[in-house]
Amino acid sequence: MLRIIVFFSLMCFAQQQWAQGFAFGAKGGLTLGVQDWNGFEQDPLFKYHGILFIESLTEETGLSIFAQAGYHVKGSAIRNQIAFGLLNNNQVFRLPPREFQFKNISLTVGAKKKYDIGGSRQAYYLFGIRGDYTVGTNLEQYELFTELYNTLIFPINGFVQEFNYGATLGGGLEFPIAELVGTVLEFTINPDFSYQYRQPQINAVYNPYTGNNSSIGERLIRNLTIEVTAGFRFLRKIEYID
Repeated sequence: MLRIIVFFSLMCFAQQQWAQGFAFGAKGGLTLGVQDWNGFEQDPLFKYHGILFIESLTEETGLSIFAQAGYHVKGSAIRNQIAFGLLNNNQVFRLPPREFQFKNISLTVGAKKKYDIGGSRQAYYLFGIRGDYTVGTNLEQYELFTELYNTLIFPINGFVQEFNYGATLGGGLEFPIAELVGTVLEFTINPDFSYQYRQPQINAVYNPYTGNNSSIGERLIRNLTIEVTAGFRFLRKIEYID
């Protein structure tokens, strides 16, 4: 019974929010991706994202609800790694930089709280719940290495989890440039709660750098992104005439 009451209360609240009009637009920017590989942080991956969004207009309370869909390239990188082994006659050498990209479509719903800061400008903070679907990776470029040396030291597509979920939190500024047009500058942190990659423990894996066999423990990879975003915002106001 309590769930039913909460559901209808949220529906009534949403209807009131959208009754005054809505804003929509497009935004995009820089994505800094990091990943936790079983407690070991990789180097950051610098990529990009693009987002389409819609949100309610609430001039009285400053509280609005929003929904957005976006394309985000997440992942991590390995840079400046030193190794030695059979591939280079037991000499020490520097491995080439490697990127591990996970290309996700994200859907986020949440709420914003806005504050006037003068000159029709507004600051806000936001919180949202996010669902992701992985549409592609760049892991195929490591498959030849995996097949050639019969090793699994790099992630492979077979253990990628397509569906993931997490949260989005952050804040931003809105700057009007005309009555119904404005710009937005935003900063968000986007942690995943689920694992982007889940690989079970594998025994007797050949290491081409040392020439020995070893075991690879269960590999769990989780995404975290930090995004700086800029874009345009368009207003659609609804006026009621008695």
